Amino acid sequence: MTQSPPNPILRRLPLIAIVVAAALGAYFLRDVLTFDTLRDQRETLIAFRDANYLLTVLLFVAAYIVIVAFSLPGATIATLTGGFLFATFPGVLFNVTGATLGAIGIFLAARWGLGERLAAKMEASQGTVKKIKDGIDENQWSMLFLIRLVPAVPFFVANLVPALVGVPLNRFAISTFVGIMPGALVYTSVGAGLGEVFARGETPDLGIIFSPEILFPILGLCLLAALPILIKAVRGKKGL
Repeated sequence: MTQSPPNPILRRLPLIAIVVAAALGAYFLRDVLTFDTLRDQRETLIAFRDANYLLTVLLFVAAYIVIVAFSLPGATIATLTGGFLFATFPGVLFNVTGATLGAIGIFLAARWGLGERLAAKMEASQGTVKKIKDGIDENQWSMLFLIRLVPAVPFFVANLVPALVGVPLNRFAISTFVGIMPGALVYTSVGAGLGEVFARGETPDLGIIFSPEILFPILGLCLLAALPILIKAVRGKKGL
């Protein structure tokens, strides 16, 4: 006895929930998850952390997962908060763990709702679409690391694209955890220094990731990630 395929609407419910939550979050939370809120609530947060460290860690990671999984505003503020509450280390681990688990949530929702069918259609297609799919398949690790390392690629896009082209979950999870580490380390370290920033009545410089001493090493990592693609391209031309 064969099972009937799941209702398409039911398959898309998680993705629909994410879209609805993102829209509601953008409207209701844009003035809540802000630097000003962190500054005003810093003493309360520190007191709670000192009295309930493990619980604070669990609540923080859970909140980060929800923010990323539902594409709510405030991911950058969450990263700064991780550094502010837990220092650069282990704060960066808490930030990366929350971001990775949240990204996996979007990835699974997109793949379950759209990705498997879309990937199958791309595999069965011909011409340019098939070439793009094959190109991604041949260089999955490199492409996954590149979209994580390049600051210009939106995090939401980097979560959706792999799901729509059939990337395995384990590759997505590993490349996300490792690939977002450099940027997360920068912003976590900024968050770790917020105490002095608050004392001076200033706001943190979130554009620090584009300063030469930070950007050039990240671009170097991008080049390293792209190296296998470049080598294959050169070998392909020589084989013509």
